[in-house]
Amino acid sequence: MNSVSAQHSRVLSGMRPTGRLHLGHYHGVLKNWVELQHEYDCYFFIADWHALTTAYEDPTAIPANIWEMAIDWLAAGVNPGAATLFVQSRVPEHAELHLLLSMITPLGWLERVPTYKDQQERLKELDLATYGFLGYPLLQSADILIYKAGQIPVGEDQIAHVELTREVARRFNHIYGREPDFEEKAEAARRKMGKKNGKLFDKLRRAYQEQGDQEALEVARALLEGQANITMADRERLFGYLEGGGREILPEPQPLLTKASRMPGLDGQKMSKSYGNTISLRDRPEEVEKAMRTMPTDPARVRRTDPGDPEKCPVWQFHQVYSDPAVCDWVQQGCRSAGIGCIECKQPVIDAVCAELKPIQARAEEFAAQPELVRSILNEGCEKARDVARETLEEVRHAMSLVMV
Repeated sequence: MNSVSAQHSRVLSGMRPTGRLHLGHYHGVLKNWVELQHEYDCYFFIADWHALTTAYEDPTAIPANIWEMAIDWLAAGVNPGAATLFVQSRVPEHAELHLLLSMITPLGWLERVPTYKDQQERLKELDLATYGFLGYPLLQSADILIYKAGQIPVGEDQIAHVELTREVARRFNHIYGREPDFEEKAEAARRKMGKKNGKLFDKLRRAYQEQGDQEALEVARALLEGQANITMADRERLFGYLEGGGREILPEPQPLLTKASRMPGLDGQKMSKSYGNTISLRDRPEEVEKAMRTMPTDPARVRRTDPGDPEKCPVWQFHQVYSDPAVCDWVQQGCRSAGIGCIECKQPVIDAVCAELKPIQARAEEFAAQPELVRSILNEGCEKARDVARETLEEVRHAMSLVMV
């Protein structure tokens, strides 16, 4: 892993609890999480407070949805030994940091988040004229900043949320990071590094501040991370000193761009419960086969002898996800020449989907049969997450003078 600091090695990602997950979730998020957990210090959370932003009128399904989602995560290969799994509302520090950040966040920043207007248009049947809905991007920022996460796996359409978090962190550090005697404390911290490391730090700091040398900045950050004889507070002062600002209390995260999922729904649109075009991770083979056999195909193929165009057929999109080049060539030639029928064309993807789901479903059954184990995994994850969150919140309270005199 090319990590330059502990902060940049920490990944945070979450999902709203919507019940059992489908292939779109698996290919769009979970497969990526399974890879990331072996490279980074991963925190994956069930975002039940976020679910309330649109489901506040009837939240009764949320507890069962949390349970089903946790089982699906574990079944898909998210490993509690390699990642921290927790429930957002079990770590109340998220809510307090959200409140404190709301004191400094301009309303205009929230109103300009692209998904704010988009979702209001898309979900017209819901009353979304609430602070909770307006403020949910700031709650996302609190989710990230409470763990000082450096890498946030997102698609291109979600970069605006990470950028908002960066702006909020920058504003917070600008307002609260300047201690009255900041330079003196930073110099004292630098001296604790020893003569050799202190000289190297000065050289790298000058190279970055005078010449904008990004490589010098990364090397200096790595140097600070390796210093065992300075405190966390000193390290944060030196991070701020290095970049010419004040103490870096809340580090700015970076988007970790994920590949766009190509997982289509049964009708060729994006796979989504709202479209009714999903295949659940726990659908039995006979359910998968029935759903896929009734998939629409190229409307030009009215009869078996009519040639078709794979590009106009949702089944071809499944072949692009599941089939090897030889099968894809067979589909292209067979469809265009009417050499194969639509049922024949569907069979390889039916087989491939069932094969992919088989081990996931076996693990799901194992976890569903051990509720105490699942509860224990979530309880331990919540405790670990809360320990980290408490540390950050303590620093934030101190910076904002919320301390007993």
